Amino acid sequence: MSEPSLFTEDRSAEIVVESFGSDTDPRLRQVLGSLVRHLHAFVKEVELTNEEWEAAIAFLTETGQACTDVRQEFILLSDVLGVSMLVETINNRSLELATESTVLGPFHMVESPPREPGDLIALDGKGEQCLVTGRVTDEKGAPVANATVDVWQANAEGFYDVQQPDIQPERNLRGLFTTDDNGEFWFRSIVPRFYPIPVDGPVGRLLEATHRHPNRPAHMHFLVSAEGHRPLITHLFVKDCPYIGSDVVFGVKESLARDFGQVDDPVRAAELGFDNPYRAVHFDITLLSAAGQETKR
Repeated sequence: MSEPSLFTEDRSAEIVVESFGSDTDPRLRQVLGSLVRHLHAFVKEVELTNEEWEAAIAFLTETGQACTDVRQEFILLSDVLGVSMLVETINNRSLELATESTVLGPFHMVESPPREPGDLIALDGKGEQCLVTGRVTDEKGAPVANATVDVWQANAEGFYDVQQPDIQPERNLRGLFTTDDNGEFWFRSIVPRFYPIPVDGPVGRLLEATHRHPNRPAHMHFLVSAEGHRPLITHLFVKDCPYIGSDVVFGVKESLARDFGQVDDPVRAAELGFDNPYRAVHFDITLLSAAGQETKR
């Protein structure tokens, strides 16, 4: 067995990679090896100082310490650096027939309560009333019955229920719906509002240091799944939101933006328990069958 090479600046990454044991999982070896090579190349390129590396370690430590049961600061960091969207894009690059995906976000922290079709998920009585309808189909246009449609969004002030446990009703603006035999779902909610991501932690300081705004364009989250189909994580965006072109987490895709049009129909408004006029949006969702899951590499 040959003696290991001593550490040098020129061969730093190679020496570390060579230290991995022969029984290391091949995929772990590939991923970790690439990480080491890129990280060492970065350090050499910017000629990182001791003080800067210590600051980076302190930042990552604080990021971890900021995580709680209802807050995931590391996901937030991944989001604002564009890594979350890059991973999503790479893993869905061959799914042209399916509705486009986007980031999960840091606030899918609790289970959405099962709801009946047409239920009102806005429990705090705030916001502009909105009817949401949609249909889930497969890539051939056939309806997908019994699909679960998990929905969550922020309230009229731009906060999720888990951010305001003493202010908002529990599970406010969350719902788990099931499609009917025609693949259809519908519920009552409010028009989403743009909002800033949490900026009272290390990620907020990073945005401030790089002179970036913290806002996400108005949206609803959807997590759709059905037996025999690939799960989908996506958003429904308000098309005319002022931040639609500068999402702090880079999550916007043009195909996911919709008009939330005004409806002037007193009879229908009364049936819905809405004031007239109200807003409405339709969002059709296409799932890819499990047979078409293979992703191009």
